[in-house]
Amino acid sequence: MPRRIFYSFHYELDNWRASQVRNMGIVKGNRPATGNEWEAVKRGGDRAIERWIEEQLHGKSCTVVLIGEKTASRKWIRYEIRESWEQGMGVLGIHVHQLKDRYGEQSEKGANPFERVTVDGLNLAEVVKAYDPAWFWGGSRNTYSSIESNLADWIEEALDIRSDHD
Repeated sequence: MPRRIFYSFHYELDNWRASQVRNMGIVKGNRPATGNEWEAVKRGGDRAIERWIEEQLHGKSCTVVLIGEKTASRKWIRYEIRESWEQGMGVLGIHVHQLKDRYGEQSEKGANPFERVTVDGLNLAEVVKAYDPAWFWGGSRNTYSSIESNLADWIEEALDIRSDHD
């Protein structure tokens, strides 16, 4: 039975790339909010956004952060990472800059968002892995294949890492 996964990503810049990963069908992921849904949640303020994120995380075992060019700078992605860790979920990152967007473009490699998240004195970059499949294989097609081949194992490893830090 596939794991239930929460995908965290910069919606505006990386939605197309995230869809490629989600549509691999390797794991069961959350349905991302549409632009209209997200705008409605944002109108409720920070506490409404926090509640929405917490609801999205409910019942999931792992958060997969799809790291694009500007992912690390996003306040709510850092909140999703922190909340996931605090809820005892596995957490991992995958650089997706080499996957093509809807215009056929790749982007620059983004910073590791885990470097900006500390929980109970632990900087998550010290324990959470951020994979760069483009480094291993290069190119959009090979990056896709690398993610597809390794995602299930990376999730299981993230769950093992998290259980070591209870």
